[in-house]
Amino acid sequence: MQGDSLVGLVGLIIGVATGLVAAALISRQRARTGRGLAEQIIDNAKGEAETIIKSADLAAKEDLLRRRELLENEIDASRRELRDLERRLDKRGDALEERVAQLERRETELETGRQLLGTERAEVARRQLELAAVLEKEREALLRMSGLSAAEARDLLLKRVEDDLSAEIGGLVLKYQTILRETSLKKSQEILTSTIQRYAASHTAETTVSTIDIPNDEMKGRIIGREGRNIRAFERATGVDLIVDDTPGVVIVTGFDSLRREIAKVALEKLIQDGRIHPARIEEIVNETQEEMVTHIRGLGEKAALEANVSGLHEKLLDYLGRLHFRTSYSQNVLRHSLEVAYLTGMLAEELGLDGTLGRRCGLLHDIGKAADHEMEGGHPAVGAELTRRYGESAEVVHAALGHHDDLRVETPYTMLVASADAISAGRPGARRETLEKYVRRLEELESLVLGFPGVDQAYAVQAGREVRVMVDSRRLGDLESARLCHEIARSIQSQLSYPGEVKVTVLRETRSVEYAR
Repeated sequence: MQGDSLVGLVGLIIGVATGLVAAALISRQRARTGRGLAEQIIDNAKGEAETIIKSADLAAKEDLLRRRELLENEIDASRRELRDLERRLDKRGDALEERVAQLERRETELETGRQLLGTERAEVARRQLELAAVLEKEREALLRMSGLSAAEARDLLLKRVEDDLSAEIGGLVLKYQTILRETSLKKSQEILTSTIQRYAASHTAETTVSTIDIPNDEMKGRIIGREGRNIRAFERATGVDLIVDDTPGVVIVTGFDSLRREIAKVALEKLIQDGRIHPARIEEIVNETQEEMVTHIRGLGEKAALEANVSGLHEKLLDYLGRLHFRTSYSQNVLRHSLEVAYLTGMLAEELGLDGTLGRRCGLLHDIGKAADHEMEGGHPAVGAELTRRYGESAEVVHAALGHHDDLRVETPYTMLVASADAISAGRPGARRETLEKYVRRLEELESLVLGFPGVDQAYAVQAGREVRVMVDSRRLGDLESARLCHEIARSIQSQLSYPGEVKVTVLRETRSVEYAR
């Protein structure tokens, strides 16, 4: 039993020894292999390092060459700039040297002239002394010869001069009075001409016709309405005439009151845009437009006051100013006329040394009475004076409104300036033409003449009286009778009326037949 144990122990020892020897051999082999790999890695690293070093050296050399080239280019550019600067400095130096030489020459000339001037001054002083001495000797000789003192000789000389000139004094006075009158007249003409030239405004004459565009001809039927009820309601509500003829794309509003015509125009434009056209809607739109027109009139007055640079006007005066936009005088818009007079009066006042602001105020309000002459008794000067006095304007403004037509003695210069500006504005070419009353009367005569022919139902003068359109009764007149009627109307107009240019006569005959299929 012990022998087996001993054998096992020996075998164990031998196995351990053998394992140790094998491990040592394996470890030595691995060490040899690791050293080989390390050496190979080191060699590879050395090769790569040498390659990197060579690449870095090459890049550094290339960068150095590039920088050297850039530096040389910069140096060359700097040298060129320095050479250019040196050339410019040389030129400036030459110019400065030339300038210095010129200055030196001028200084020499000035010094020479100064010396000559001093010599001439000394010579003049010497001659003046000699002249004074000679004059004194001559005066003493004259006194000795005349036996008079100096005072007596002076009085005698002045007496003789006065006697010689006494006959000429009256002539001189008349002469200088004439020169003064001519100079004053010329100066006043220059002031007026300059003032008129400084203000040159365009003028637009108001008419009795307004044209309204419509989107299509179908809208004409809607405006007329069934059996004409819409157009009759519109005419009753606005007090104007509405002409819907065969002119494509437009309808015409005619009336002699500019304010009513404007209300009708705006109301009709609203109805066309709204599309709902019937009597109730027409009355609603017309009433709404009339209320808006009150605000619009105030805005027109405020705009006119601002344009004329007149501040502090009473609200009622602004309303009356706005009304003047819808008033014409001999076809001239009264508000534009008032603005013209304001500008002209202000400039005339400034030319004469007066208050230009007060002048513009007087000119702007001089015709304010025309906005209320149908509400108050008296002509527009008296009405305007009353309105300006009532609403707190100064005495100059009141007197200008009252006396700008030379109806009374002028008390302030502003009244005369307003009268002059009023005449300039009204008298310049193109300001006033045929009166509105005459124009309306001519159209009424034209329509009345045509309506007097038998078989004529309706007649409308259009195109400012250059055309008359006649609607005849088709049951009474045939085509041949209508042609003859057209000729007769043209001959009657030519023989009985006076008119500019020519009048075109158009006779329209329409036959309508209505039946119902049941």
